[in-house]
Amino acid sequence: MVKRTGPTNPYMRELIQNLRTKSLEMKAPIWKDVAEKLSKATRKRISVNIRDLERHVSNGQTVLVPGVVLSSGILSKKVSVAAWKFSPTAKEKIESAGGQCLTVQELMEKNSKGSNVKIIS
Repeated sequence: MVKRTGPTNPYMRELIQNLRTKSLEMKAPIWKDVAEKLSKATRKRISVNIRDLERHVSNGQTVLVPGVVLSSGILSKKVSVAAWKFSPTAKEKIESAGGQCLTVQELMEKNSKGSNVKIIS
């Protein structure tokens, strides 16, 4: 029987622990949900393209991607996007549309209750 160990990246492990702690402290289930999504196996992790953001997000909204944001597509809306990782081109496209790129940790510190945050997965 193989024992599941979770992510081996120390930064990812620390983030998952911080998310679980914040969820309990603030009674905000959004952070527990994000921690569960990030602790999945690498092959099951979420990747979202810019075109998905364009399709599912409205102007001025804050979005959380518990995974990677990739650059396929065009973004015309000004949105704040928090994610584990961004491709360099995706980051450029979000910022050129007037949006903002954040890490999950930064969003958690900025908005500890997780209110008005949409999870895209």
